Amino acid sequence: MPSRLGKAMLVAAWVVGLALLVLLFQTYLDRQHNPNPDPTMRVDAAGLPVVVLQRNRMGHYVTSGSINGEPVTFLLDTGATAVALPLALARELGLSLLPGGMSKTANGLVSTWQTRLDSVDVAGLTARGVRAVVLPNMPGEEVLLGMNYLKRFELIQRGNTLTLRAQDRF
Repeated sequence: MPSRLGKAMLVAAWVVGLALLVLLFQTYLDRQHNPNPDPTMRVDAAGLPVVVLQRNRMGHYVTSGSINGEPVTFLLDTGATAVALPLALARELGLSLLPGGMSKTANGLVSTWQTRLDSVDVAGLTARGVRAVVLPNMPGEEVLLGMNYLKRFELIQRGNTLTLRAQDRF
């Protein structure tokens, strides 16, 4: 018969094993949602900076990046006029909020705030002085990367990839 110590070690091994499985599956699920956790910039044959993003399982382009040097997760949204942030994230980033009026969203009209972002960066493709809209009822922590950032780049979609290409050398 196993001793008490043996039983305790067996239980501990099962707990550690289950914890490792949970961590493994969570990493897998995170990667399914954001297949671009560490995007990289390269230079193409014309000498222009490019970033290539992979589409996620739901058909969206999600990537990691930064706002004012702070890490965020972006969802590229060509249907959004401007960069849009949830109110909780804007407060966490310490952004100054000005009354913005009303915005028409997929969920109808909502009151908004406006702010200006010092920098918006995806793998080195940086835009400065970007206007952003802060939505009080926007769920989650993802930032919608709207056209006021994306219009600064050439967008090339082929298959499951989207290439953001600078229009001139930085």
